Amino acid sequence: MTSEGAPGARDIAVVAFAQSDHRRSTEESSEVEMLMPVLHDVLAQTGLKTADIGFTCSGSSDYLAGRAFSFTLALDGVGAWPPVSESHVETDGAWALYEAWIKLLTGDADTALVYSYGKSSAGSVRDVLTRQLDPYYVAPLWPDSVALAALQAQALIDAGDTDEAALAAVGARSRADAATNPHAQLTGQVPQGDYVVRPLRTGDCPPVGDGAAAVILAAGERARELCERPAWIRGLDHRIEAHSLGVRDLTDSPSTRLAAERAGAFERPVDTAELHAPFTAQEIVLRKALRLDDTVRVNPSGGALAANPVMAAGLVRIGEAAARIHRGDSDRALAHATSGPCLQQNLVAVLEGDPR
Repeated sequence: MTSEGAPGARDIAVVAFAQSDHRRSTEESSEVEMLMPVLHDVLAQTGLKTADIGFTCSGSSDYLAGRAFSFTLALDGVGAWPPVSESHVETDGAWALYEAWIKLLTGDADTALVYSYGKSSAGSVRDVLTRQLDPYYVAPLWPDSVALAALQAQALIDAGDTDEAALAAVGARSRADAATNPHAQLTGQVPQGDYVVRPLRTGDCPPVGDGAAAVILAAGERARELCERPAWIRGLDHRIEAHSLGVRDLTDSPSTRLAAERAGAFERPVDTAELHAPFTAQEIVLRKALRLDDTVRVNPSGGALAANPVMAAGLVRIGEAAARIHRGDSDRALAHATSGPCLQQNLVAVLEGDPR
């Protein structure tokens, strides 16, 4: 929904964004140790202390951590005192941001801290993500996340929407753009590589890595006090596809299109789009659903093909889009986050800076 149609109709903005350096493995650090520098950074950008935050919301996955209620341990990074108003979502931090946005719209708080993290290096993330599948018909077959993405890529090729050369070009552009991103895990030339699962090669797939991200939201004049050029959230919506892959057209993403429409993305052109597309073929699908032409700067950060901290990569997309508005590199940006196999769940945010 757009901020104008939301309850309370308050103006909410992203006023600060921080992220870790995304790495293949942080086995020497716990989730808390990985998260704390990010939280200190995002608070320092605004001068706020933990006691100044009205609401805290996090996103992570117990399946990824391999233990129940793992998010309660991560709260050590926030601090045990003073007591905080806190919530958690068992998914990407972009959905935690959605919850915090709603909280601020109701007027229950004026500021919110949103953070998420994921350590994919601890096990086989391809196997862990099979727990998202339909437990009766699909999960018993054990198709992993890359195999399912390959089905989607092949469907696009069969439909004439793309080919392997075009997919390789997406990967090459992403790695080249990531060269200017000091937090990216992969930069430079993409190795041609063998097929991981045909038709996807190494450069078509996201890296496995660990990372964390955090943003601070603020309402109204409080946002202007904390940030010289706030990234105002003009619309935010999320939708979901049918759980069964067999009833979906994998070459299209109607849930992304509907979320974008409800968030007001089609009302005026955007100049930047940060798309959570862990596989090259998924960028093709999202570009079509979001009506993005060549005038839009797509994934200037390198996107999820350059760094894909599971459960944080979607929040990073919102943060990267907001940071471009903070710096004056963008005036109206779109950010997208996804969860589940083959773009099953999709969130779209529209961010704007004050006129210059």
